[in-house]
Amino acid sequence: MKDTALTHIHQSLGAKMAPFAGYNMPINYAGINVEHETVRNSMGVFDVSHMGEFILKGENALALIQKVTSNDASVLVDGKIQYSCLPNENGGIVDDLLVYRIDEKSYMLVVNASNIEKDWNHIMHYNTMGVDMKNISEQTSLLAVQGPKVAEALQVLTEIDLSAMEYYTFKKGVFAGLENVLISATGYTGAGGFEIYVDNKDAEKLWNAVFEAGKNFGIAPIGLGARDTLRLEMGFCLYGNDINDTKSPIEAGLGWITKFTKDFVSSEKFKAQKEAGVKQKLVGFVMEDKGIPRHDYLVVDESGNEIGKVTSGTQSPTLKQAIGMAYVNSEFAKVGSEIFISVRDKSLKAKVVKLPFLKK
Repeated sequence: MKDTALTHIHQSLGAKMAPFAGYNMPINYAGINVEHETVRNSMGVFDVSHMGEFILKGENALALIQKVTSNDASVLVDGKIQYSCLPNENGGIVDDLLVYRIDEKSYMLVVNASNIEKDWNHIMHYNTMGVDMKNISEQTSLLAVQGPKVAEALQVLTEIDLSAMEYYTFKKGVFAGLENVLISATGYTGAGGFEIYVDNKDAEKLWNAVFEAGKNFGIAPIGLGARDTLRLEMGFCLYGNDINDTKSPIEAGLGWITKFTKDFVSSEKFKAQKEAGVKQKLVGFVMEDKGIPRHDYLVVDESGNEIGKVTSGTQSPTLKQAIGMAYVNSEFAKVGSEIFISVRDKSLKAKVVKLPFLKK
């Protein structure tokens, strides 16, 4: 099991540690609900250094990205980021990812920790055009500093105007006295904030500087447990739960990142699905009966017939209500549809709702 450059800090802070994607990661410190509220109301810091980063460079870097991703990366300009996915040849999803345009011939791809090797091999398979690919995952640390007070708190650490940075843009510059830091206005919480990329050797200095800057803003370290409840309130997909190698972006409600203005892996399959419709769709639902939905619980209709399966579920700390996501037969996917979650041989009533659960 691998450590991040900050594992020793998490352990010294008394974090509950557990294996995640081959890394020894902090699950929680003070408790998931407390940490969740901290991020929603002030600011919290996640060590997400387990994520993967690939650099693609050369004349054909964009052409390769266009071939392997579903979204249209040709619309990107320098400093812009795009959410996308890597489709496989069978019409499923290898991974979801972020595409960063550094310049016309240089891009960074940020992928999920559990899929680093799989993604690398998949992209390499299509790299028949001499694109220079570098996997910098092992040497890169990543802090996600999330919450409504982050821009104000971190401004003392840089001359970059953080409050002026738009969502899904990034800048490189001096941050916390460190050169060439990549600051990205992204996150997996819907609470605002930034993700900050540095070399492993600078991770501890960055961590300490961020905590010093945030000490009067209610800053706290946050584990992966709260990261999951925060992302679920926003209806963000988690790879391995809500999307996987067998589900298409059309089924997963990711048609908005599936652009048919170009040819890419499985594009014909997805186009046919979009035109003909799909048998099942990923939906959000709220529980009307008391009970918490969990991954793989069956979804049934009023008569007890199986119509789908829960992919993610929790008790929402913000909404004080049980929420979840599930693939259901398309006739039950309409907002307002009544469905039932099978919990310990009981059918508990739920209602399909429009995502995200947490409205801005």
